[in-house]
Amino acid sequence: MKAIICAGPPTSGKTTVLKQVIKRLLARGYKLVYLKIDVQFADEDQIFTLEYGIPARKVYSGDLCPDHCNVVVLGDALRWAKQTGAEMLFVETAGLCLRCSPYIENSLGIVILEATSGVNLPRKIGPMLSLADIAVVTKIDLVSQAEREVFRANINDAANVAVIETDALHGINIDHIVRRIEKMGEIQEPSFLRGNPPVGTCTICVGKKDIGREAHFGVLRPLEADIFYRGE
Repeated sequence: MKAIICAGPPTSGKTTVLKQVIKRLLARGYKLVYLKIDVQFADEDQIFTLEYGIPARKVYSGDLCPDHCNVVVLGDALRWAKQTGAEMLFVETAGLCLRCSPYIENSLGIVILEATSGVNLPRKIGPMLSLADIAVVTKIDLVSQAEREVFRANINDAANVAVIETDALHGINIDHIVRRIEKMGEIQEPSFLRGNPPVGTCTICVGKKDIGREAHFGVLRPLEADIFYRGE
């Protein structure tokens, strides 16, 4: 089975791109399943089941970081996908932390970036971009040619990835993604996260509400100095 993990900021066009990709793969006879990971609301699972008749599920991360939730549930997701007899598992994740990579080894990592979000967006995405295999730039019809070229140059500065520019609403350049999926290898067991997790555990993420570095421990950073460590 193949695993395709698609991440990107909200409203970047992840679902629109995946709808175009899945429609083409279904027409070629592949058996697919879909998982959506989001924070507190998603209806994409219903959309993919109703429109394309494929098994689909969703998971809300809730109080968990979406990247954390993604890592934790992927084991169950892979087992579920195999039980359905799927040839491909598509995972669409919010991936909002920007410190972590949502991709696993031997998967195809796709990051969706919206051209209308500003030319400096690629500089702000972190491992979601730098550890991806493909960067898909959406909404290219809404920006100038000059903005598109600067956006692409900033992607190339930030990461060594294939760049595909698309108007996903009309299916432009989607076939490039489909061909890449068809050529990719199958996922291997056991599976591991691609890249290294952050070096510190955030005390705010674990529920500490106090303001000021004096109340926290681990890897910290004050306003006027470099990062330091206070533990335990």
